[in-house]
Amino acid sequence: MKLLAIMACLWVTPAFAISVVFLNYGKQEEAHWHSASRAMQAAAHDLKVRLEVVYAERKQQRMLEAARALAARPVARRPDYVIFSNDFALGAELLPILDGAGIKTFMAFSGRGDDQDIGLPRQRYRHWLGSLDPDAEQAGYMTAMALIEQARRNAPQRKLHQLLAIGGDPLTPSSVRRSAGMRRAVKESADVTMVAEVYAAWDQQRARLQAEWLFQRFPEPEMVWAGNDLMAFGAMQTWAACCSQRGTTPLFSGINSSDQALQALSDGKLAALAGGHFMTGAMALVMLYDHAKGKDFADLGLEQTLPVFILFDPVTARRFMQRFKGADFSSIDFRRYSRVLNPALKQYAFSFRPLLQ
Repeated sequence: MKLLAIMACLWVTPAFAISVVFLNYGKQEEAHWHSASRAMQAAAHDLKVRLEVVYAERKQQRMLEAARALAARPVARRPDYVIFSNDFALGAELLPILDGAGIKTFMAFSGRGDDQDIGLPRQRYRHWLGSLDPDAEQAGYMTAMALIEQARRNAPQRKLHQLLAIGGDPLTPSSVRRSAGMRRAVKESADVTMVAEVYAAWDQQRARLQAEWLFQRFPEPEMVWAGNDLMAFGAMQTWAACCSQRGTTPLFSGINSSDQALQALSDGKLAALAGGHFMTGAMALVMLYDHAKGKDFADLGLEQTLPVFILFDPVTARRFMQRFKGADFSSIDFRRYSRVLNPALKQYAFSFRPLLQ
């Protein structure tokens, strides 16, 4: 099957602690999902985990096909664990396939939606162990507040500041929470109003089209909040093509830690940027390593949130690009985050900030 041809077994060594498959919803060339896989590879190397990565290329059917292919493997060749992101609430279709095959599963990056009828981990689907989410609401809040504060500095005399919002999609839980964080920032700011909110499915070209409509209807926006970097770039391209002659350029924000986004922040083209959440998969791998070694994470909660996001500034953006050039995370010792290997640890925690000092 063509899909199986893109499966890659990485970091081959004579003995492995466990085998894990990461069903990566994104595209292989996307900076965020590429970094997520690279960080997981680095963690797998440190922990001696056999890791396979399957890219679904943002196609829901490919995710389902990959799950069916894993379930159809002979028992001896099935992975010990499967990690996947609940993008577009696909967990409701993936869990029956994998759980029915007796494969232990774990949601990372985007866990169960608040309104998703799949029950709780280890209940209806007993092999679904739990989830680890980056604090997506905090990312939306931080970037929106950074935009608002800069808008106030730029126009202190203005009584009401306008914000346009371009979200990812209304189904993926992490997308919903990013947008919720943005709305919370607007609600807390009496001098700010969100005049329009659209969705662009995380896609740069679609964001260009959405922004064209937005800028026609709202010709002089002060702020454009975007749920990821690609959508921010799409809106920026539209403004440069159609609207730069109007006068003041709006402030743009994004979420992700791609080199392009970090450079845009450093150059002043992005006013606000949060990132670091690509590390969620690597931390999920640490948790599953501990689980396999007899240290269950259930004592900390089956659905956990990781405060992994940081709000970059130009200095930390440049340091990040220098320290992790080429998405090389081999300098991080992921063994230090394991509760099995470090019994004094009480919880799982990861932050880039100490690494960027």
